[in-house]
Amino acid sequence: MANSVPARSAAQNADLTVALCTPWQLADYFLKLGTTSFGGPPALIGYMHRDLVADRNWISDDDYREGLTLAQLAPGPLAAQLAIYLGYVHYGVWGATVIGLAFVLPSFLMVMALGWAYVRFGGLPWMQAVFCGVGAAVIGIIATGTYKLTRKTIKPADKLGWGLFGASAVATALTETELLWLVLLSGVIYWLVKAPPTSFRTGAGGSLGAVPFWVEWLLATDSVLWQIAVFFIKAGAFVFGSGLAIVPFLYGGVVSEYHWLTEQQFLDAVAVAMITPGPVVITVAFIGYLVAGWAGACVAALATFLPCYLLTILPAPYFKKYSRRPGIRVFVDGVTMAAVGAIAGAVVVLGRWQLTQVGQLDWVAIGLALLAVWLLYRYPKLSELSLIAGAATVGLILRYAFP
Repeated sequence: MANSVPARSAAQNADLTVALCTPWQLADYFLKLGTTSFGGPPALIGYMHRDLVADRNWISDDDYREGLTLAQLAPGPLAAQLAIYLGYVHYGVWGATVIGLAFVLPSFLMVMALGWAYVRFGGLPWMQAVFCGVGAAVIGIIATGTYKLTRKTIKPADKLGWGLFGASAVATALTETELLWLVLLSGVIYWLVKAPPTSFRTGAGGSLGAVPFWVEWLLATDSVLWQIAVFFIKAGAFVFGSGLAIVPFLYGGVVSEYHWLTEQQFLDAVAVAMITPGPVVITVAFIGYLVAGWAGACVAALATFLPCYLLTILPAPYFKKYSRRPGIRVFVDGVTMAAVGAIAGAVVVLGRWQLTQVGQLDWVAIGLALLAVWLLYRYPKLSELSLIAGAATVGLILRYAFP
């Protein structure tokens, strides 16, 4: 009987959480998040926890952690998958669809506008100037968000948890990609140490490896739009690690294999993703636009996000059902700790890319990143959008005042 009381309390708390927001309020939040929030997956998932779990109590911490774990286990863009899961957890497939669209659509429209300007004016020289300032500030933002997320995820006295976190962070920083096997192994280790089971059964894993059935017949055509569809379906369905892993994958395809873009155009595409809010993976729409116009942009975005949508909502009911079991909850805790470690490692990788120039430290960028960290620490209520706007202005001044 003692074990049944906490179960009833948790269910009651979940009902109270659901009652605090309507699906339209949740959709409005994600519409604003997709419109105003920068920093890529580490920052975006940090904002979701801060706003939905800590501040508004619209989502329970357990639901958030389960969503983060499922997003880490499945391929595709991490932040978008977490948003889709949080929409699904209370409002089903309809909620997942509305939330996913609300989150992705603003950045898609912004990227389309930049794509039109890029083609119309023969490139955007100012974009790289803005990126210099914004990129440095973004490093500060995601570093601060990752620090807060880590403190909330791992207890100070949990030595094993910190060990799993550290191993994942170091591995990600060294390999510049997220290692799914290490994340899963961390969950198994934490489970075996913290709650040695007599048996372990879960229905959550069966559908995670699902492969879109339409890939094979897509390969039968040489149309550019179909080639775009096939390539970006692969990006959405088979690449783990979200924005961190998809960038080198995209480079290998659009520059080296298909020769759709030059190296400079690809770098500009990455810059567009960084200077626009929302998921970093939205760079696929910019690439699609440069290759085949509006149709290419729509096909690239749909092909990238549809697999992650399906690989979130299909296993979600089973994951939700079985993840409540004590042994699986411990496994989920271990996976989450390693996942947060991978995010911390991604911050190191992104910082190394952004804060160096031709193999040397860019002290101006480092100074801007440290200033961003200090401002966020000193003024916790400071808007990230204001910080990004200020950093963009500094980047333009540095470029044109000191060419």
